Amino acid sequence: MPDSPLRENPLQRLVRQVIVDPDAEQPLHGGNVSTGIVRIGDTVRRPAGPQTPAVHALLAHLHGAGFHHAPQPLGIDEQGREVLSYVAGEAVHPGRLDLLDDDRSLIEIGRLIRDFHDAAAEFTPPADAQWWVAIPDVGADLIVHHDLAPWNLIAADGSWTLIDWDTAAPGTRLWDLAYAAHGFVPLTADPAAARGHPARRLRVLVDAYGLDEAQRLRLVELLPERTGSMHTMLAEQSAAGVEPWTTLWCEGHGRVWWDDTVYIAERTEIWTAALLG
Repeated sequence: MPDSPLRENPLQRLVRQVIVDPDAEQPLHGGNVSTGIVRIGDTVRRPAGPQTPAVHALLAHLHGAGFHHAPQPLGIDEQGREVLSYVAGEAVHPGRLDLLDDDRSLIEIGRLIRDFHDAAAEFTPPADAQWWVAIPDVGADLIVHHDLAPWNLIAADGSWTLIDWDTAAPGTRLWDLAYAAHGFVPLTADPAAARGHPARRLRVLVDAYGLDEAQRLRLVELLPERTGSMHTMLAEQSAAGVEPWTTLWCEGHGRVWWDDTVYIAERTEIWTAALLG
């Protein structure tokens, strides 16, 4: 006898909701902040914040400029939630990091970040724009993502989409790229997380983005500073009891960021030789 609706398992319930009620709310999980994030049809609904209007203006500009590797902003719903287009595909982190193993993927990521920065450089924020600045940048030349990493990347149909734009804010290309290098190369002290030769992979990513010699030298300086800023932020926010940073600190993320910072700083000459050799 098939299960009754009262006894159906979670997968059966989800299938029933999608088929019978395509407008049913489906909770979306993953990432550090997923409370209240749901899918309804081809849209995602997320809690809005003071930064939402400015972020939506940025996303609208990017799509208008031909950069389609980000969700489309669709306004605010009747419950005051921001509405974004749903991005179908596979979340790269944590289960599909193998998609980043080859040079082709690194080259595509490097070019994607460059295209995003070039499009963002033409963006004029609204006069009343508010941004969520989690970590201060070293400058403010344009609006950047501030969280370019595998955990904010969706793969589908041979293309990539960047998600979670809440921390987009004024910043610099190199600060954004330094953070991306940590995650995509990756530059990590954990041998189990390494993917190939990090110095060579860093060169592939940076070549794809396109930096001159002076920018490459500055990037090397920023690599440990950008990674270290994550450790500092986690320490400060956890000391103040702010979530989700307190939980992440207690789970050991602070130590991971510190170990990676030391690892990167101790290999400055290696990164320099790789980028300029």
